[in-house]
Amino acid sequence: MDSNSPLYRVWTELKVADVGQAISEMETYLSAWPQLQTTERLQEVKADYALMTDYWRRGADDPHLDENYTQLLQRVYVIFANVAVHLHIQNSSFLSSAYSSARRSRQSWALSDIRSGLETFVADVAMLELEPWEQREQKSQSLYDDHQRQMNALFCFILTSRMWSNGVGRDFEAMLLSPTVDVNDQQLIISAVMLSLMGQFDIVKFRLLTRVYMQATDEKVRQRALVGWVLGLNSDLLAVYPEQRQLTEQLTASAEVCQELTELQMQLVFCLNAEKDTNTIQKEIMPDLLKSGDFRISEHGIEEVEEDPMEEMLNPDASEQRMQRVEASFERMKEMQQQGADIYFGGFSQMKRFSFFNDVANWFVPFFMKHPGIRRQTEQLHGNRFIEKMTEVGPFCNSDKYSLVMAMQMVMDRLPEKVREMLKRGEATMGGEVEHEELLSAAYLRRSYLMDLYRFFRLFPYRGELPNPFASGSGELAGCDFFSSPLLAGTPIEGYKDQVVRLLRRRHMLQSMQILLDSYDEAHRGVDYFIWNGQYEQALALEPDNSKALQGLARQEYALGKYQEAISHYDELLERYPERLQFMLYKAICLLHLTRYDEALHVLYEINYKHPDDRATQSVLAWTLVCSGRMEQALKTYEQLMGDKCPDGDNDWQNYGYCLWLAGRTDEAAEAFRKFYKFYADDRLTGFPTERTLLEAHGITDTQVKLMRSLILAC
Repeated sequence: MDSNSPLYRVWTELKVADVGQAISEMETYLSAWPQLQTTERLQEVKADYALMTDYWRRGADDPHLDENYTQLLQRVYVIFANVAVHLHIQNSSFLSSAYSSARRSRQSWALSDIRSGLETFVADVAMLELEPWEQREQKSQSLYDDHQRQMNALFCFILTSRMWSNGVGRDFEAMLLSPTVDVNDQQLIISAVMLSLMGQFDIVKFRLLTRVYMQATDEKVRQRALVGWVLGLNSDLLAVYPEQRQLTEQLTASAEVCQELTELQMQLVFCLNAEKDTNTIQKEIMPDLLKSGDFRISEHGIEEVEEDPMEEMLNPDASEQRMQRVEASFERMKEMQQQGADIYFGGFSQMKRFSFFNDVANWFVPFFMKHPGIRRQTEQLHGNRFIEKMTEVGPFCNSDKYSLVMAMQMVMDRLPEKVREMLKRGEATMGGEVEHEELLSAAYLRRSYLMDLYRFFRLFPYRGELPNPFASGSGELAGCDFFSSPLLAGTPIEGYKDQVVRLLRRRHMLQSMQILLDSYDEAHRGVDYFIWNGQYEQALALEPDNSKALQGLARQEYALGKYQEAISHYDELLERYPERLQFMLYKAICLLHLTRYDEALHVLYEINYKHPDDRATQSVLAWTLVCSGRMEQALKTYEQLMGDKCPDGDNDWQNYGYCLWLAGRTDEAAEAFRKFYKFYADDRLTGFPTERTLLEAHGITDTQVKLMRSLILAC
């Protein structure tokens, strides 16, 4: 909760489970913003709290004292939460509009009426088959129009609902598990419950989603429920609702659930990399496709480019080479997609400005061709095999399928005739096709839904008025990090955390990785944990022969300037891997720092003999020769090393400058220093030179240093 909220002081007392202070702070709030019914409910709780306290003060033995205290705490929370929801709706133009429109659409939202309406729709759709052909389409349109209006209103009703009673939760659970309710409607209801839960925690809604996840037979319903309760977890309220912990313990007792939670956490990582992946596609892949393809994009749409007959004569392999580049670009995108990247976000994000997406429910409704919002488009595209194929087996989330249909209807007339015919016949595809088995898999359905969610929270105009899991929170994972939640600490999920850490390391999400490492239960801190945490000695205590831990310890000691200790570890590593260039080079650098130049040179000459083209080795060798006073050899090595390939700003230019200076070639030294400092501001020269000890040993005085600095700055 925002610390600027007038309810914040109540929230802080609830988090620490102080019923008395929470009641007091709630009274203070209601004295400033009176609400008669809320005040009456609070007074009832206050009276019960006073009765319990008086009973305790008199020394009576109450075996249900803790249970009664928790119940009172939860009653105060429900009062607080209802006021918070009301306040949020009042302060949000979007939520206020959703609240009003839902309640204007029908006089009663009795749950029996809601369920009856949902079941009647399914029955009416089935009865359409019995209607005469000439009346069937008209009745179908009317039926779907009315139902979609009702579902949009129900979505807004749930989204803006307050705390639910246990009875309401049971009724919704029955609807979401009933075979007589349309699966699309069940999925849409789950999304509304999720958004409401994320806005204000409600144990009934949370419990509902966990139960639907465990009991639903339809995989699409299960996966939406999974995402819903995971994003609804609220560890701040653990003291208020310990049932959260009990439910997560029950769920994670199943290895299948733990695996799905692990996959979900990893898929959320890929979601948060969607824009980074989009930049890669736009800056690296798409330019190659456009240059290599036989088309161009102009203000008139996509145009074919006529073949150049001269090119065929001068370069007969050009066409084949272009095709190879196109195939390579598509293969790269395919590889990114297989690794979990959302490669379509960038393209489809431009197609979310249709009025269709002004209705919040349409961001979450599963794709179906009879949706009234795309009726005009589907009528014009009727019989287009490309659209049929891509909406059935294309690798797109639901909202992107709606975007595709609307966008294709707009551009179809502008496409070249050949392209239109190919699309109508279904000979062209976009992004390939997904196998039937994969389309039905839990991982695919969950990923598709997460893509819908990401687009909603990134592109919906009023997204700022809703809690955004992709933006709020600590670390790169923001509010999508649930693996580190205290609600999962010590559960069997601990054994799956390593998989997520490895992914975060590969994605360079180091802050989120550290947050997850800090959440590890002590019983699950193995060798990998200590290596990732930089605790190499603890890792070696568990596994003395672990080379990664030994290498990490050597690097750590090198960074701390403990060069002799680092050498002993590199020697141990070289016994195991005698030909490993990296270990030999670091040993030589440690010897260099210890001024054991002859030993360092012995190692470097050996490396240089085995790897004559390794630039890093030549660089260290040249500088070691300088430090040991072998200027003639150093100059020869630097002349071979620098050449035209060494870019300005490279550290070797600075070291080469020292070498030239000590060799008496002052003007050349100044030029080398200029090449090093070229990309830096002049203030980098204030500490010049950095190798004063070396210069003093060769008789370079402070006056000479000042003259050299002036010479560097002169040009």
